[in-house]
Amino acid sequence: MKHDMLKLGEIELELHESGDGLPLLFFHSGQGFAPEDPFVAMLAQRYRVIAPSHPGFGHSSLPDWVDSIDDIAHVYLELMDRLDLPRAKLVGCSIGGWIAAEIATKVPERIEKLALVGPVGVKTGGVKQLDIPDIFAISQDEMNRLRFHDPAKAKIDLTKLTEEEMRVIARNSETLALLVWEPYMHNPKLKHRLHRLTMPVLFIRGASDGIVSAPYLDRYAALIPGARIETIPAAGHLPHVEQPEAFVAKLAAFFEQGA
Repeated sequence: MKHDMLKLGEIELELHESGDGLPLLFFHSGQGFAPEDPFVAMLAQRYRVIAPSHPGFGHSSLPDWVDSIDDIAHVYLELMDRLDLPRAKLVGCSIGGWIAAEIATKVPERIEKLALVGPVGVKTGGVKQLDIPDIFAISQDEMNRLRFHDPAKAKIDLTKLTEEEMRVIARNSETLALLVWEPYMHNPKLKHRLHRLTMPVLFIRGASDGIVSAPYLDRYAALIPGARIETIPAAGHLPHVEQPEAFVAKLAAFFEQGA
């Protein structure tokens, strides 16, 4: 996988790229992008996978003025221009799904198809109801149980990580809190814009996802005309990590339908 640092205005953006098919933009979750994950190579066999590290994640810089998901959406619109992508397939996981939805409402004509994997970003429940569990108020063990069908897969031996790898993990967590803390895990305006999504839209959820519930995703999908939902068994909030074969198969079926 090719790794570059791309200058976009004031931002140094880390960019991973692999494959030579039709372009597919992949937006990672709050845990960051891991190019060694098996699903990446599987996707690269079919598509030109372009996966930036969001500003403040990985090795991408974070200017003071970038403090919202919407800001990142505008950064990625510039990225699409820089890479000469008039149209592209778009995949976003968790907060990456939120970013992808924001982009799709701004330039629906430039998104060929949109896949949202366990996305957050809208408020669908009551005023006093948390749609998404407060991930900043629970232990790491509880977080692992919410994120994974098999929590053992979340275990990281910190003693085997380099100082730089530890720094990236801490930086990802810090940036995530900055972006989603207030209002918590949503943009109050986004749900009023989702009717602009005229491209085919697929929601994907791991059956054991404890972060994004099935009722929440049903309400989210109902905001988008014609959107449908697929569920991946034996997977949690990161189905692309726990069940890469099933994940890629569902994406490929969706992207290539009618092609």
